[in-house]
Amino acid sequence: MSLFLDLNALQSVPVANLNRDDLGSPKSVVYGNAPRIRVSSQSWKRAIRHGVELDLGEKAARTRQVPIRVKQTLEAQGWPSDLAAFAGAQVVAGVGKKGIGTEKEGHTSVLLFLPESGITDLAAVCAEHREALEKGLGKKNPGQLLPADRIEEILKRRTASISLLGRMLAELPGANVDGAAQVAHAFTTHAAEPQRDYFTAVDDWTQEAAETGSGHLNTAEFSAGVFYRFASVNITDLVKNLDGDHKAAHTVLASFADHFLMSLPQAKKNSTAPHTVPDLAYLAVRAQRPLSLAAAFETPVAAEERRGGYSETSRRALAAYAQNVNRLTGDRNRPFHGHATVAADEDLPGLGTAYDSFPDLIDAALENALPESGEQR
Repeated sequence: MSLFLDLNALQSVPVANLNRDDLGSPKSVVYGNAPRIRVSSQSWKRAIRHGVELDLGEKAARTRQVPIRVKQTLEAQGWPSDLAAFAGAQVVAGVGKKGIGTEKEGHTSVLLFLPESGITDLAAVCAEHREALEKGLGKKNPGQLLPADRIEEILKRRTASISLLGRMLAELPGANVDGAAQVAHAFTTHAAEPQRDYFTAVDDWTQEAAETGSGHLNTAEFSAGVFYRFASVNITDLVKNLDGDHKAAHTVLASFADHFLMSLPQAKKNSTAPHTVPDLAYLAVRAQRPLSLAAAFETPVAAEERRGGYSETSRRALAAYAQNVNRLTGDRNRPFHGHATVAADEDLPGLGTAYDSFPDLIDAALENALPESGEQR
């Protein structure tokens, strides 16, 4: 039976546009017959991944620019530009079922996800076979000049973040990784719609005193609201993806939990600076399956009667729904649950033990789920 760490958060975000659609508007969804502002899982997941990679000192890159980066690395080593570009193209020309290949300007035909250190290793393979590359340069059909097995081995390598979040690459057998983490789209707990902002920019170098007006004007859209966020990590799969290393899994899981709570998508950060943290975090260790509490907000919450605002009513709605879910499930297959909240004196039945801080909550959850030294429970 698998073991999961479920992470729930309620976060109030002021004026922002964390995740835009094709027209530049905040993404949205209709849920419970009410419009909500939405932030895609991909957007928040990317911010989490970068934080985890920074913690672990182990960067990965999701990119189509592998041939270009190999070319740049070889040029830095003194290779002629044409030979370096040819070598970069050769790196991906003959690997995979039908060859990953390159498109215009040296981009691969598919998005790759590999450790950044792999670029140095790919360049080293090119250096070992430089003579063959020099002979093949300019030929119409040079064939495969680099050892495909070595190239594939480098492209298949994993970092902790790849083991955590997964990799889909159907063109390269054996490269797929079933990610241990699942991240849901965040959405507002209440009805919310985008709002328009008319803005101008003044030209500082207007020379004529009689000249008035702005140098630029336009409109942008933004939103604000309290978001429900959910993610779950299959701890059993994470340990498996990390080749059974429980200590490494503990480190990765702790980093993921921290950045789930503390990260924020970076879109339009300079013009909105919406740097809040969750008002409430609720973590649960579950066997059998994850359990999202999103349905707590299928009926959109109303503003608090006396003071207005949605944060307090959202916290109460989540706690009440969790209590009812606990009743339905009989608290089965849940060895731990607890919460930390900005309102330290708030009574939130259904959310387990109260902790003073996010780090205390994360430590308690991990000690129950995956002790740093010892077997998974």
